[in-house]
Amino acid sequence: MLSFFTRQRLIRRGLASAKWRRRINRSEWFESLLYGQTARVVLVVGMGVALLQMVSGGSSAAGAAERWMVEVLVYILAVALIWMNHPRLWADNSRLLLMLGTLVVHVGVLRWVSAEASEALTPTGAGWSALDRKQLWELSIPFTLGPMLISVLLGQRLGIVLCIFGSLFGAMLNGGLNARFLVVSLLTGFVAALMTRDVRRRTDLLKAGLLVGCTALLLDLLMGQVGPVLWDSPSLVRWNIFAWQGAAALGSGVGVALLISGILPLLEVVFRITTSITWLELADLNHPLLKRMTLEAPGTYHHSLMVAQLAEAAAESIGANAAMARVCSYFHDIGKLVKPEYFIENARFGRNAHADLAPTMSALVIIAHVKEGVDLALKHRLNREIIDVIQQHHGTSTVYYFFRRALEQQEAARKTLLTEAAEEEPPEVREESFRYHGPKPQSRECAIISLADGVESASRSLEKVTPHKVDQLVEEIIQKRLLDGELKECDLRMSELAEIAESFKRTLRSMLHSRIAYPKSPSKRESQAGSRQLSGEGGHEKRRLPALPPAGSQEQAQQKRLA
Repeated sequence: MLSFFTRQRLIRRGLASAKWRRRINRSEWFESLLYGQTARVVLVVGMGVALLQMVSGGSSAAGAAERWMVEVLVYILAVALIWMNHPRLWADNSRLLLMLGTLVVHVGVLRWVSAEASEALTPTGAGWSALDRKQLWELSIPFTLGPMLISVLLGQRLGIVLCIFGSLFGAMLNGGLNARFLVVSLLTGFVAALMTRDVRRRTDLLKAGLLVGCTALLLDLLMGQVGPVLWDSPSLVRWNIFAWQGAAALGSGVGVALLISGILPLLEVVFRITTSITWLELADLNHPLLKRMTLEAPGTYHHSLMVAQLAEAAAESIGANAAMARVCSYFHDIGKLVKPEYFIENARFGRNAHADLAPTMSALVIIAHVKEGVDLALKHRLNREIIDVIQQHHGTSTVYYFFRRALEQQEAARKTLLTEAAEEEPPEVREESFRYHGPKPQSRECAIISLADGVESASRSLEKVTPHKVDQLVEEIIQKRLLDGELKECDLRMSELAEIAESFKRTLRSMLHSRIAYPKSPSKRESQAGSRQLSGEGGHEKRRLPALPPAGSQEQAQQKRLA
């Protein structure tokens, strides 16, 4: 409360701005809960106890200690595999909770359906035996619930991990190891993870669920769980039971897909995960911020579209999230909406807004567009990944143009002072005043957008576009970012950087292609005079029309010019 009145007093005196800029503020308690080691240990132990209690609950006393030891070792193996091969998941307690919690829920659902199958609680009907009812429940087991959900939310590799250990724990539910359960669960889980590798539409989930159901039906037919079908005596086949069993096998996969499609938006919000489905929904250019940009900062809007094209192609070339790269590129410069005229791409009629500003003040205006972008993103409740890209896409780089200008002014001031024999020295130019505040790019997608932003901006300064100049520009910018250490904190490999550079070169060549100079169309008077000359009027000789160039000559001339 005291700080509020102090700020109001400074505003009245003109010593503070009345504008409040939104910032990302997190308490230390929340940060420790998300990334703390103690919270992680409690989470792993708690989920392990719940899982082991669920798997071993209800088992007989004979051999219970041995089965309990096997279950503990399998769970330790699962945790060790996540710790060694998936360090990003291990470092984020919320995603670790999603992974282990889904494993517990998956095994719990398998146990409940298996218990229903053991008790054969399906409503009786004409021709239904206890064995038929038991088989119908077994065919309805949702083997792919956990693997499909994790594959969509966290990736295919983690979906396969959950498929393996979910199948192992599911096969050990009733004591021993159910071989039929293990085989069907593993194969259908692998198919589910394979089909949900890159889900871009909700209909893709339904297609994956249908294929999983067909796989389960085929496996159950081969193992004798559906039927049997007597081809030599079809009259003896109970077709009504066969139809119900086939529908149960197919419905298990389709039902899981429908369930995941329904709960996916809720899980994305709770665990702060954005799937490819949501990224494509966010790619709509009718967002209020993008509409404002088309009117208030059209140059920045066009620049963002070009960066999106570069970043998406580069992300696809290395297997990164191309949809995320495209959408984040749309919003990475929304902070320029606050003062669009101070950025060269939005300058109108040759007016330079920095002409009357000191280099330090110009740099402050340029650097502030990052904070202004975060403020607008928080106001419009954009995704956390978009906010991270806005904050990180310049890293800690230098606003070099104004830094160089400040050095030149300082040098000129020193020469003036030497000639006039003055005692006061000009103020020292500090490089920190011309640097962005970071942080540096933390993800592959953010690093790609940062490079694409620099490449697209620099390509506008090329006087004559040639393939050699484009290649040289891309190599220089990537090399400079590497030497400045701007790519130290992202997990890009050198081989991936080479592929990104090649992708940038291909895309820039197509974007910055040159055109042939078309002849100007003659005016009405010139065309009339030409027609009179061609018709022989005025005593002049008839002239032939110039021959048209052969087909494809324009393209050949353009290729020679580019070469």
